[in-house]
Amino acid sequence: MKFIKSTFQLFCLALLSVSFSQCATTMKLQKKAPTTFGDVYCQNWVAGVQGGGSGTNIFIEIKDENIVLDSVHFRGKTVKLETKPANPQLFIGRLKSEGNTNQYEVVSTSDQKEQMEDFPFRLENDECVVSYKENGKIKYFKLIDIKEKPIEALPLSAPSNKN
Repeated sequence: MKFIKSTFQLFCLALLSVSFSQCATTMKLQKKAPTTFGDVYCQNWVAGVQGGGSGTNIFIEIKDENIVLDSVHFRGKTVKLETKPANPQLFIGRLKSEGNTNQYEVVSTSDQKEQMEDFPFRLENDECVVSYKENGKIKYFKLIDIKEKPIEALPLSAPSNKN
């Protein structure tokens, strides 16, 4: 009976150790860059109409077409990255903020606190972590010294064509 109890305890301990080691390796930052990065910068924006929204866009340019970035972790938020067909090597992350939103669209502060507590990385204001897939595994790489461009105030409406 002692043998079974000891074996069971050893098994539980081994299982617990393996599960903790998996947690530690899932968010491990890579030391070597997966590609050559070009310009990496962020820019705050605000819509020209009340309730039009505001936020920060982060732009990440890569030089190699063989890699696809998936998400960015930046300033306490995680968002999917997107590209435009005209420039598939420029990835854009759009982080919306509470400013200039309709009162019904505001995210509650408890949701924000929960998101900050779940944020997987400790980053400075000028750092981000990008995720990408390599050989079917999700990997992470930290970018530092992200430049911040002046705020972009979007127009009230589309410009008219006056000739």
